[in-house]
Amino acid sequence: MNRLLEKIGYGMGDMSSNMFWKVFSYYLPIFYSDIFGLSLAQTASLMFVTRVWDTVSDPMMGVIADRTQTRWGKYRPYLLWFALPFAVAGVLLFTTPDWGPSGKVAWAYFTYLLMMTVYTGINVPYASMLGVLTHDSDEKTVFSSYRMFFAYGGSFIALFAWEPLCDFFASHPLFGSSDLAAGAWQGAMTVIAVCCLLLFIGSFLLTREHVRSPKSAGLGSDFKALVTNLPWWIITGGALCTNLFNTVRGATVAYYFKYYIGEQASIHLGGWSFLFFAGLFLAVGEVCNMAGVITAVPLSRRLGKKSTFIASSVFLAVLSVAFFYVPVCNGGFIAMLLLQVAISLLTGIVSPLVWSMYADVAEYSRAVHGTSSTALIFSSGSMAQKFGGAIAGSALLVLFDAFGLVPNAAAQSETAILGMKLTMSYIPAAIAVVMAALLYVYPLTSREMARITDAEE
Repeated sequence: MNRLLEKIGYGMGDMSSNMFWKVFSYYLPIFYSDIFGLSLAQTASLMFVTRVWDTVSDPMMGVIADRTQTRWGKYRPYLLWFALPFAVAGVLLFTTPDWGPSGKVAWAYFTYLLMMTVYTGINVPYASMLGVLTHDSDEKTVFSSYRMFFAYGGSFIALFAWEPLCDFFASHPLFGSSDLAAGAWQGAMTVIAVCCLLLFIGSFLLTREHVRSPKSAGLGSDFKALVTNLPWWIITGGALCTNLFNTVRGATVAYYFKYYIGEQASIHLGGWSFLFFAGLFLAVGEVCNMAGVITAVPLSRRLGKKSTFIASSVFLAVLSVAFFYVPVCNGGFIAMLLLQVAISLLTGIVSPLVWSMYADVAEYSRAVHGTSSTALIFSSGSMAQKFGGAIAGSALLVLFDAFGLVPNAAAQSETAILGMKLTMSYIPAAIAVVMAALLYVYPLTSREMARITDAEE
């Protein structure tokens, strides 16, 4: 029973993170361009330039966490220490000051950098906990699956509730903003932030660190072990691609519905009729992600993590291409939902495998190099997540700008529509192909991990 509570507690941590992360990934670009008042080019630059800091902050946090010693463990205390700053930074990120253009740009850079720094401070240690919860490779996949199941549950809640929350706070302003839309978005994020604060505290209370990792070697030795770790390079490339895939599609959805499908679209099925909107489309995806996570454990045990990852990537490429040819009509809307279901099932299978494979890479590093750099290894996963999101988000906006999309325009050109269709189909398909190619050369098969674990015991 205690072990089950621990898995639930571990899942609560990523439930908190993902409630923020999915809102950032899918709604922050359109918030900056349509609510905050930045141009597409300014937003693209903001999301890309701030990632330079992550190349320093993520590995720095990994080094710090690896060398932390408290009565609560190495990594777990950061869940408690950073929970409140995490919530506050999220609210500030969705705050629109009544300043001039230059002041607003400066505020956007400050709050975005602050949010990503705090996100690093809590998420690098949180992810690293997977390496000290258990030695067993299959058990790591189970913990990782709990993590991703709760993560997608949090995403579902946040995405499905986001537009209703914004509508509620537009009618009942929380902060008395002169701009109702800006105040509504800030109010919605405040609700999400309180939930995230409570979830991280719960995660801290329910988890424990069971594996005593060896003492960290010198910083130079840790970095040398990292850069000579071939499986680390491969899985980091795979993690980057998964986040590119998810963010390119996800961040397109708000634009896709607003400017292509229309905000008042409906699906008619038999005698039933219901609104077809961005929040519903994304929330359906999150539920199916959760189903995919459940499937990941038996599939990876039967086929191996590597083969499961490759097969899922190939199917993702095929289904993404199919999305391009779906028409805008009632039958097309149903087809879009079915494709979203299938694609989300597959991304749900892949997600826990990424983090479980990072834990395997850490185990491999301990066996080969004899150094404990668990958080340094996992920091690359956090960095890949943020880089994937930032590169996808900024590239998406640059592409939309090049294709002639005009924020808040009543109608968009055929070229702008084509750009949105490509970012929902062929572009993520190409990313999935790269993902499959990378994992094809990944060396840590189930047999190899069993050999490493047996040698350590």
